[in-house]
Amino acid sequence: MKSDLQKIKFDSQTGLMPAIVQDDLSGKVLMLGYMNAEALRLTQATGKVTFYSRSKQRLWVKGETSGHFLLLKSISTDCDDDTLLVKVKPLGPTCHEGFDTCFQEKNESNDFINQLDQLIENTRLSPREGSYTTQLFTAGIQKIAQKVGEEAVETILEAQAAGKEDLVYEASDMIYHLLVLLRAKGTSWQEVVDQLIKKHQKNESCGHLLFHQSSWLYHLHCQ
Repeated sequence: MKSDLQKIKFDSQTGLMPAIVQDDLSGKVLMLGYMNAEALRLTQATGKVTFYSRSKQRLWVKGETSGHFLLLKSISTDCDDDTLLVKVKPLGPTCHEGFDTCFQEKNESNDFINQLDQLIENTRLSPREGSYTTQLFTAGIQKIAQKVGEEAVETILEAQAAGKEDLVYEASDMIYHLLVLLRAKGTSWQEVVDQLIKKHQKNESCGHLLFHQSSWLYHLHCQ
């Protein structure tokens, strides 16, 4: 994906460019808007996506009325430099009619672990009475870490047993508690995935000096 915004080509007549808005986490397309040079500059300067309204003939910040801002994550251009891809973190529904997207789709990732991770984070931010996840966050890091350890031990024990059904069950419990632990420490599953990607990229040419040979990824690909 191109990201050289110095080469972008606004329409010679209108001074506008289409901007496709995509949720940075789920990958869902949220809406289509238009930007002129000033809207693009303000978006980059403020971190809140700003468009140019063709009907009102003025700049407008998405969410300026509802509070459902689109927080900028990145901007890039297509191969012809005449369309923007704007990746964001949406603060609430994007559509003015209350839908997650302007295409009346649910803003959900096809990756269930990311969905679960986001649900856990939502629960951390808005505790729910009677929720086990809320109880874990209330108990604190030490208790959550202890639960991860307990579930890891149970997973190991089931791995040494004959069947696999209980192994899958215990592994799912371990992953859930790990997600809670990550959020309790102010990080996320996506950061773990990003780290795995970095390790994989370093290891694309096996034996790379920057990649420690004791890593399990080295042994997975190179041994």
